[in-house]
Amino acid sequence: MRIGTVKEICRYAVKSMAGEKLEQCTVGTLGIPGDRGWAIRDETTSEITNGKNFPVLMQCSARYREAPAPGFIPNVDMTFPDGTTIGSDATEVNARLTELLGKPVSLWPLRPAEDLKHYRRHSRMARLFGRLARFRMFRAALPALTSFGPANEQLREGFSREPGEPLPDLSTLPPEVIEFTSPPGTYFDAFPIHVLTTASLDMMARLNPTAKWEMRRFRPNFLIETRADIKGLVEAEWGGRKLHVGGVELRCEIPTVRCGMTIQAQAGLEKDPSILRTIVRDADQNLGVYASVVGAGEVRVGDVVELR
Repeated sequence: MRIGTVKEICRYAVKSMAGEKLEQCTVGTLGIPGDRGWAIRDETTSEITNGKNFPVLMQCSARYREAPAPGFIPNVDMTFPDGTTIGSDATEVNARLTELLGKPVSLWPLRPAEDLKHYRRHSRMARLFGRLARFRMFRAALPALTSFGPANEQLREGFSREPGEPLPDLSTLPPEVIEFTSPPGTYFDAFPIHVLTTASLDMMARLNPTAKWEMRRFRPNFLIETRADIKGLVEAEWGGRKLHVGGVELRCEIPTVRCGMTIQAQAGLEKDPSILRTIVRDADQNLGVYASVVGAGEVRVGDVVELR
């Protein structure tokens, strides 16, 4: 079934910083080459971090100097909120980032998947739960185990949930993202591709018309311009189905659970907590869908998107 066409393609050179719009891209097993090719590490915890912990990252942008390719992550130039620019290869880059974020940090390119220490969370509870989550019975029990105590408090802080709001169902997430900050070998939150539709953005705008429901708040790789007759939070129902985007075949995995990054200020966008409150209350905590790559290929703006 024809869903619509590709409206925008985005690649994010540095995790949590503003991305680059592309007219076309190659998509491989690990998504768009160079997507989340760099990330910031909190040197206090030795853990890869993001805009949830350092919201000012959302007001920065980053661009590659050269075209990335599988196995090749080029240097980037980062622009800070005051308009100054610094390269990833500058000797003072970590000092400048530390000054910006107010805490010792460093900039890291992707490390091999075998470097588990680089990707592992510092929380002992997360490491324990992550190892146990490889067992189906334990994973099914996660919602109950995280409904009280320190685990509940950590998750509420991590997902920016207010008292009385539900927490995401961790049993649907890949076990490795409980133990690690991202699937080892990547800086993705969960899966290599994130898809969002204009139908969902339009639905959210109807539910909360005072907020600015811009794509940039949600950081998808592909924004799909859905057909005029397609309404509502359509991608929430795509789990397990195949999505053909131009010459690429994707498998829709799970709805994209949302956290406090969606509310943070960006260039031209003010901080707006009502964004997340609306998603939690009216969209079952999710907006968009995560996908894995079944068949590699090329995608261009304007390409047809089909659901099968």
